[in-house]
Amino acid sequence: MARVRYFAAAEEFAGRAEEHRVEPDVATLRRALTAEYPALGRILTRCAVLVGGRRVGDDTVLAIDATVNVLPPFAGG
Repeated sequence: MARVRYFAAAEEFAGRAEEHRVEPDVATLRRALTAEYPALGRILTRCAVLVGGRRVGDDTVLAIDATVNVLPPFAGG
């Protein structure tokens, strides 16, 4: 199962810092997270999704041992 870690507002809206998920790709993961966590779904389209430390697109397949980071846009500099 892929390990999904949430940061900043994504953590707040998901109500957890991390969890393990079974979705096969990023697009399916985004749909599942939007359905399970409606508040997170409101910002998820603007969040960066990183797998293995690299920003990826929705077509990315999630390996069983993948680490997925969900990073909302940050303000400041």
